[in-house]
Amino acid sequence: MTGNDLTMPLGVAEKKPAKHLPRLPFRLIGASLAGVFFVGVCAWFALVSDPMGGEPMAVAVIEPAKPAATPEPARPPVEAPKTAATETAPPTASATPPSGGTVDNESGVIVVRGFPPPQTGGAIIKAPDAGEAKPALVEANLVERSKQGPIPKLGPQGERPADAYARPVVVPAGFKTDKPPRIALLIGGMGISQNATAEAISKLPAAVTLAFAPYGSDLDRVVQRARSSGHEVMLQAPMEPFDYPDNDPGPQTLLTANTPDQNLERLHWQMSRFGGYVGVTNYMGAKFTASEEALAPVLKDIAARGLIYADDGASPRSLVDQLARPISLATAKADAVIDATPTASAIDGALAKLEQTAKDKGMAFGVGTGMPLTIDRLTEWSRRLEQRGILLVPVSALAKP
Repeated sequence: MTGNDLTMPLGVAEKKPAKHLPRLPFRLIGASLAGVFFVGVCAWFALVSDPMGGEPMAVAVIEPAKPAATPEPARPPVEAPKTAATETAPPTASATPPSGGTVDNESGVIVVRGFPPPQTGGAIIKAPDAGEAKPALVEANLVERSKQGPIPKLGPQGERPADAYARPVVVPAGFKTDKPPRIALLIGGMGISQNATAEAISKLPAAVTLAFAPYGSDLDRVVQRARSSGHEVMLQAPMEPFDYPDNDPGPQTLLTANTPDQNLERLHWQMSRFGGYVGVTNYMGAKFTASEEALAPVLKDIAARGLIYADDGASPRSLVDQLARPISLATAKADAVIDATPTASAIDGALAKLEQTAKDKGMAFGVGTGMPLTIDRLTEWSRRLEQRGILLVPVSALAKP
């Protein structure tokens, strides 16, 4: 019995002190773990032949670059024998690619483009008839260089553009007389819509005269196509109507409020937009053609340039006939607007009346627009026109001073 046995309560055994492990510093533990990891890694590299086995990799073969081939020395050009002409000629400028119009004109065929999607057929290619001369766009001796651009003028011997660019009239052998009843048709609004213009050029009889507004793009080339297809062409000049400016024909319109010089400057701008036309016709212009002060200088300038004038006949107040005679300006006045009512039956009826006028008076003159319906009805109407004893002629054939 120990000394504590007498003092301890009954049933309570003396507790023995607990045993504790020796405490090691944390740095010692970390160093030991690092040592174990290092030994394991060394053993892995020593025992495994491919320590990166299982990792994705790609093998690329890199070949040394081949030395560039040494270019052969350029051979000296063979020098052509010099002549007096080559020694004095200036250096030749680099050639520029020819325009589409130049290619068309030199190809020997007529190319009529202007069919945007979804229509099929991007162009109509028409081979000229054998022996058919292709008309020149303009005659150099019939052009004046103005500040607005090239405009028509009389030739040095008095040659008129109206004669140079007119479509000749040939009476076919099938007619009983050499002076059958004649009908001239003028279809305006050309050059603005490519599709409508291409349709008119390709579908209408060649004797139909086409009037081009001065606002279209690439007008020289389009006019050349029309003339190459046999059509005579005219300039359609915008003129002031009574309800201007609510009804505006477009930029550079001839106005009664302008001075004569201002209107002539506008007229020359219109004239410069393309070449090869026989004359001028009005677009609108009921107010302008009713004003002697405004109209007289314009008609005088047209006459002085060797052109004709075609009045669409829409305005009963037009003074064209009255002012044209004293200046010997050749004019033609339309008897009817064939598509004033744009329906098939109305157009057919107007054409029938035009035929009767031609039989009664020997000639008749009708005007219209390049609407698809007008083109279709004219095409159908003209198929048997000669069988009915009537000759279709260009506007220039009816223009008289």
